[in-house]
Amino acid sequence: MAHDAADAFDRLRLIRSPNVGPVSYRQLIARFGSASKALEALPDLSARAGGRKFVAASEAVIENEMDRLARAGARYLFIDDADYPSLLREIENAPPVLTYRGSIGFAGKVNVAMVGARNASAAGCRMARQIAQELGDRGIVVTSGLARGIDAAAHQGGLATGTIAVIAGGIDNIYPPEHAQLQAQIAEQGLLIAEMPPGIEPRARHFPYRNRIIAGISAGTVVVEAIPKSGSLITARQAGEAGREVMAIPGSPLDPRSRGCNQLIR
Repeated sequence: MAHDAADAFDRLRLIRSPNVGPVSYRQLIARFGSASKALEALPDLSARAGGRKFVAASEAVIENEMDRLARAGARYLFIDDADYPSLLREIENAPPVLTYRGSIGFAGKVNVAMVGARNASAAGCRMARQIAQELGDRGIVVTSGLARGIDAAAHQGGLATGTIAVIAGGIDNIYPPEHAQLQAQIAEQGLLIAEMPPGIEPRARHFPYRNRIIAGISAGTVVVEAIPKSGSLITARQAGEAGREVMAIPGSPLDPRSRGCNQLIR
């Protein structure tokens, strides 16, 4: 659905308010019918529940965020917009709003996530680039997290046919710094997505949230080199929990970067 400016503003105020997460946001919209009515009702609801006084995100904060987004050349995508990725919408904690640069049409195509080690081997990076290129040649979009190593190789392999990068910080943040050119290319030729508001630098706690988007937007996830208990395996677990395909590239049992993949296969 299309949102008028006032409705979009109210939705952002609700989403950015303290203690309103993806699940509670959807519950509030379902209960009250609109963000403005939810914002009106929440102070009384929190008081009756005996919790802290509810204070919505200020209008000035939202105005500043929207201004930063416009200056970054990005746009908002709400969960009930027609272009919102349908597979991502299916997961329980789907982001109520995303920001993006590039062609949102790539989110509507068949997507396969490719993730792996940051300190990947040269052979692992070659494998990721090759698989991404071959998937792209078949009309499949490769999605990853723009991290060093396997992520970057996957984006490079899929750049010519379209790739999606989901970043942990705000849409106007470049991370890691050495990927500035690659990030700009993806925004120009593919699709760059962020959940965090513009201006936010990535923190360790943001990466698992980013990973659920990578897994949720994709029909399947391929792991190329990963140590046990790595972020890549978190993405694989989230993909499995969402009922998606999970695949892994086997490697030498002597290489720690292959242990996570070999464990998945086992």
